[in-house]
Amino acid sequence: MAVFVLVSGPFTGGWVWQEVAARLREAGSEAYGVTLSGMGEGGGVSTAASSGPAADVDLETHIEDVVGVIDGIAPGEEVVLVGHDYGIHPALGAADRRPERCARVVYLDAGMPADGDAALALVPDPSVAERAGAEGAGGSVPAPVGEEWGRWGSTAGLSAEDLARLDRLASPQPLRTLTQPLRLAGSPFDRPTTGVLCTADGAGISMVEMLVVSGPPQFRVLADPRVGFFELDTGHWPMLSAPGPLAEILLLAAADQGQRLTVPECAPPADTGTFLLDVPARPRERRGAVDLYLPEAEGPRPAVLFVHGGPVSPDQRPTPRDWPTFSGYGGHVAGLGAVGATLDHRLYGPDAYPTAAEDVAAAVELVRADPRVDGDRIALWFLSAGGLLAADWLATPPPWLRCVALNYPMLAPPPSWGAVPGRFRPVDAVGASSPPVVLTRAGLEHPVLQRTVDDFLMAAEKTGAEVDLVDVPHARHGFETLDHTEETREAVDRAVRAVLARLRG
Repeated sequence: MAVFVLVSGPFTGGWVWQEVAARLREAGSEAYGVTLSGMGEGGGVSTAASSGPAADVDLETHIEDVVGVIDGIAPGEEVVLVGHDYGIHPALGAADRRPERCARVVYLDAGMPADGDAALALVPDPSVAERAGAEGAGGSVPAPVGEEWGRWGSTAGLSAEDLARLDRLASPQPLRTLTQPLRLAGSPFDRPTTGVLCTADGAGISMVEMLVVSGPPQFRVLADPRVGFFELDTGHWPMLSAPGPLAEILLLAAADQGQRLTVPECAPPADTGTFLLDVPARPRERRGAVDLYLPEAEGPRPAVLFVHGGPVSPDQRPTPRDWPTFSGYGGHVAGLGAVGATLDHRLYGPDAYPTAAEDVAAAVELVRADPRVDGDRIALWFLSAGGLLAADWLATPPPWLRCVALNYPMLAPPPSWGAVPGRFRPVDAVGASSPPVVLTRAGLEHPVLQRTVDDFLMAAEKTGAEVDLVDVPHARHGFETLDHTEETREAVDRAVRAVLARLRG
């Protein structure tokens, strides 16, 4: 039977695993809930440095804690490392240092850190980053209390007693554990891997499938046959809200069970393939991070700026403005007499929306300042998770913004994206003063994203906002690359002409 080493997320220690560990032992496995250095005492395997001051504890300290537990397990035993939330960072670090001992890593409602990534990038509370800048990553982050736990992940399934237990036993998190980059010699996916997704926290297997098919290249590794997935219908702390089902899943994961993902041959990634319309080549000018597609027309013309989603990797090549979807839209709009504009913005993670918003604003000013553009007739077109960037423009639209278009958009951040600042919620921003909206809805959308669209449409109806809905019943997220059908071609043509009509009206 496997030996489970259970590494908890921020503010918690080995005590949080007590019920899960007991069930694993009842099934015949060994299980160790690790209390990492500086994270208090009680209920788990305490490490030698657990009483050290928080200022002396960093991610490397926690990695050595986990390595120490592994080294204490009898040789030949199959070690399964389970990392919850932040705990995946020390778990991956330990697996990298003891690759011969680690049979599997389980990501429990956790991100996908790579070499050089710090956990701070996924911290949902922006004040933590401010503290890190002010204190030079010294000190610690106070543990949440009461309703504050909901800012760190969905509390669905937790009873009042569970929340009281979190309040009573939680410890401050040493700040350097969040700011120190993870250093790995190999790939995190050099070994069998399991993802356990807590669906009440926003992500499920269908969303992962969407990322594998149409998202950034770093997600394609998740279609490796050594990677399996499970879902738990609960919130971010399943070891408290669903200890029995979680233990069953961990046993299945150790037995190499779990749903495998496949990438259909007919589903090229977003940065390859072709646009669904046959768009003749148009003149294109590159102006910094912005590309302009110019029409064959005299005088200043209205312009449409297309805004990609993400997050994307800063090292991704080609960059989004060179993807077929965006070069296709830019050229198509230019062929119809308007200026098409695309840009690369820095949406590198859920915490990067403010930076991406600055990039979009700068791109708008560059486009409006071009003498070939009528600066009083501008439309902004947001796709996928770029939809969150529409919130500012919907809430306080300038007079020259004639239309906002949205394709298969995310219109409120999922709970697991807690690092997104609160202002990026189009469902709260839309209102009677918003510019007209052209919303293209994919019928085969991921349920999490579809709920945000439904909420947006309800808010628009309640507030009297103008929305032109373009339905594509048989289309998937990213249909411009994935679904080349008469239905999708007609939907694109209808949406483009609806936007241009508002620019010319």
